Amino acid sequence: MLIEKRLHKGIQDGSVTVMFRRWKRRQVTAGNTYRTAAGRIVVDEVTEVSPSRIRLADARAAGYASTAEAVADLRGTPGDPVFLLRLHPADGEDPRTELANSAALSSSDVEEITRRLERLDRDGPWTNETLAVIEKRPAVRAGDLAAELGRETAPFKLDVRKLKNLGLTLSLVVGYRLSPRGEAYLRLR
Repeated sequence: MLIEKRLHKGIQDGSVTVMFRRWKRRQVTAGNTYRTAAGRIVVDEVTEVSPSRIRLADARAAGYASTAEAVADLRGTPGDPVFLLRLHPADGEDPRTELANSAALSSSDVEEITRRLERLDRDGPWTNETLAVIEKRPAVRAGDLAAELGRETAPFKLDVRKLKNLGLTLSLVVGYRLSPRGEAYLRLR
């Protein structure tokens, strides 16, 4: 979920507890945790609202001075529904961090990672070459790595996110590097 940079601090400190989104269809589910640029957030409630029925208290909880300001900032097609999201910052660290730092892999861990990578490769192999290029060229822009592999940048970044979800890579300010788990996996497979 994309969150405007101006809201990051407020979400992190808990002063922003509402967001409004205009979507063709609901994009989040109440009770789920989402990773965002503002950190991990938990969506507590998702309610469809009419822009004309947005309350001042909710507009202020979303970081706006008025309901008019909140409505004016809605993006998307005017005919699409507007959703009010109540949220709070997630407690604790991102579980991917703990996973990425777990370098003590058993043979069953290696087999499970291999099985999951094979599933990701079902529509064409990419996982091994992506891990290899990140290992060889840490902290290199995603666009440069993608070009080296003859790929478009956006799908490449999406694929690296899948590897990160398995705890195999870490995102840096610029580019990526293998996590301790990723390094151990490549050494043991």
